[in-house]
Amino acid sequence: MTITFVGHGYVGLVSASVFAQLGNTVWVIGHTKEKIENLKKGIIPIYEPGLEEIVKQNVNAKRLLFILDYKEAIPASDVVFIAVGTPPKKTGEADLSVVFKVAEEIGKHIDGYTVVVTKSTVPVGTNYQVKKIVEKVKPKKATFDVASTPEFLREGQAINDTLHPDRIVIGTETKQAENVLKELHKQVDGVLVTTNIPTAEMIKYAANAFLATKISFANAIAQLSEMTGADALQVLGGIGLDKRIGKSFLSPGPGYGGSCFPKDVKALIAIAKQHGYDFLLLKEVEAINIQAMQRIVQKTKDVLHRNIKNKTIGVLGLSFKPDTDDMRDAPSIFIIQSLQKSGAKIKAYDPIAIENAKKLLHNVTFCKDSYAVAEHADVLIVVTEWNEFRQLDLSRIKNVMKKPILIDGRNIYDPEKVKELGFVYQGVGRK
Repeated sequence: MTITFVGHGYVGLVSASVFAQLGNTVWVIGHTKEKIENLKKGIIPIYEPGLEEIVKQNVNAKRLLFILDYKEAIPASDVVFIAVGTPPKKTGEADLSVVFKVAEEIGKHIDGYTVVVTKSTVPVGTNYQVKKIVEKVKPKKATFDVASTPEFLREGQAINDTLHPDRIVIGTETKQAENVLKELHKQVDGVLVTTNIPTAEMIKYAANAFLATKISFANAIAQLSEMTGADALQVLGGIGLDKRIGKSFLSPGPGYGGSCFPKDVKALIAIAKQHGYDFLLLKEVEAINIQAMQRIVQKTKDVLHRNIKNKTIGVLGLSFKPDTDDMRDAPSIFIIQSLQKSGAKIKAYDPIAIENAKKLLHNVTFCKDSYAVAEHADVLIVVTEWNEFRQLDLSRIKNVMKKPILIDGRNIYDPEKVKELGFVYQGVGRK
């Protein structure tokens, strides 16, 4: 099958590369000449384990084709995916301006029968707006259907999630479009869920909002556990053994971030408001998430007896999660900027995300490794649970610090062992 993806971010580039790997001819349309030329050479603009190799392999096989205009790709395609960003507006609503602009360009160039699929995360009703746009501008002889196939990729595991998803959601209006998309996904082994379009659009938001809720619940229990003398890790581990609840996303920490949870929670609150429903639960999920970040800042101040001005704080981990360089809404941004406002000096290290962090964080000393961060630091904070931090020589860390104070924002260390080494230790939800 010949398909096109408009957009080469995480969703577009990963999905396009995997479908090319499965034997399809895949066009990818971008709007930046430099990025397209780099992609033609196999140079990718994001960090995702294994992606660069797949891109190079399929570019060389001429199954993955990068282009700037719509004229060649769209008429030749059976399916065209819209995979562009939908960032939040100040109101929390998703900004759909690029989606609609792309829909218009697609509509002008379709030929024969085409399935136009929105893979971007969009509010309920967006695909019907896309349909109106395409209908208005398409050539008279061209026919099309619209569809929704939301993505559920986890950064750092996106290739595996594309090939082996928990579910494949296909929302359509017609049997013809459904059959085309079933055929395209036949080599992908997830459970197939076929729905109408509004249901498919809602599934994506509902999934991310529920996962964000689990994280905020874990952080609320962590805070209460600290107050009562309970161990949150054992509490959450205990309830996670209940099959109705499950263990995933019940780890307390400095809050959620990234490209999906913050904006999708905001968007679902806005969608609810537009339909006359006050989504109080999700408003509290947001509030608790901010509290989780504030708690890390407060712990830092408390261990220094609120004397934080001109103190050197080391931060390990900047990306919102390990195995990605994504800094979007990363908790590290809030934590670092809050500490700076109180007069602290910040040193930081991340295995991958430093270049992206430099665009967002100022007056930070970015270091070559964890030991350089720890040198002469008054406090060391673990913000992102990169595996290499689990393997650190903590005796060496202690010896180079000004004060051996460790705030383990991800609970990656054994508190007793760390204390035996002479550290002042604080985790999240631990006594």
